[in-house]
Amino acid sequence: MNTYITGSAIKRLREKIGITQQQLAEQLGVSSKAVSKWETAKGLPDISLIEPLSLALGVSVAELISGETVINKNTSSNILFSKFYVCPVCGNVIHATGEAVISCHGISLPPLEAEEADDEHGIVIEDTEDEKFITVRHEMTKSHYISFLAYVTTDKVQFIKLYPEGNAETRLQFRGRGYLYAYCNRHGLMKKKV
Repeated sequence: MNTYITGSAIKRLREKIGITQQQLAEQLGVSSKAVSKWETAKGLPDISLIEPLSLALGVSVAELISGETVINKNTSSNILFSKFYVCPVCGNVIHATGEAVISCHGISLPPLEAEEADDEHGIVIEDTEDEKFITVRHEMTKSHYISFLAYVTTDKVQFIKLYPEGNAETRLQFRGRGYLYAYCNRHGLMKKKV
């Protein structure tokens, strides 16, 4: 990792939960001077203390290292707040139903920001018997392709993984209103309200 815990993050998190340097030191089995040195950037906690420190401060290790606390704003459990993450190293696709701290191959992944589908990435939806036939007008070469399609409603996610040199099409059952997402490996995430 190219970041490490900052003293200001430790102090902010400690004060947020309302404990003293002495109380934190006792929980970790270190001196209050050690905690003071961490908070004033005159020292760093030992690597073996990272997990106990995150537990004592009530945050994940990733939150402790990044210095940013993740607040779950998804109070209504609405899956429409879904976020997608794609690892640039292995292509792993990760779905979360709200804000999350996601990493793959040691890289912190930002959530993909969806834009409205453009003409180059036209999403065509056709009615069939009891399903919708989805086609994305897009090349499917090894270097430029649609990686996945996802249909997200308030209570359901349908996810289809696509592969280069295949077809950018699938069949989905649409129940209710939602968004259809398509991810282009070059241009990012696109969405269409359905």
